[in-house]
Amino acid sequence: MSALSPLPARPLLERGTVRLLGAGLAAATYLLFLPWDLRNRVESPGDINETTPVTDMGITGVVVTVLALAAYFGYRDRLYWVLPVVAAPPAGLLLASFLTHESPDASLWPLAWVVFVVAGTGAVLAVAGFARQFRPGAGGAAGSST
Repeated sequence: MSALSPLPARPLLERGTVRLLGAGLAAATYLLFLPWDLRNRVESPGDINETTPVTDMGITGVVVTVLALAAYFGYRDRLYWVLPVVAAPPAGLLLASFLTHESPDASLWPLAWVVFVVAGTGAVLAVAGFARQFRPGAGGAAGSST
């Protein structure tokens, strides 16, 4: 099994396994780099200043790993598989985190989730489309679905 051979030409079991592993890695990336409860916390007891549990390194880790997966699956698989394999697991986990940790007051997190998902999906598709240009015999057809 070649790690860079076109996935649609591989046996069904191999295609499914590679796609499941990719989705699992995308989900594991989110769980590894971002805290489950994303709510802000006070810096010290009784303080009015809040801080976030999300770190710059955590965000960088998620972005770099997800974009690397997008490049891999964009190069190796059909373009329409990139979203459910690479973008959907982190988006689903982010939504689950927002929904399971309700704020005590009005929150803009549902709107923020939509913005994060649209931006993330666009970045994943752009990287996957760019990676497709380097497939042998692609002929520069970045938008083709084969």
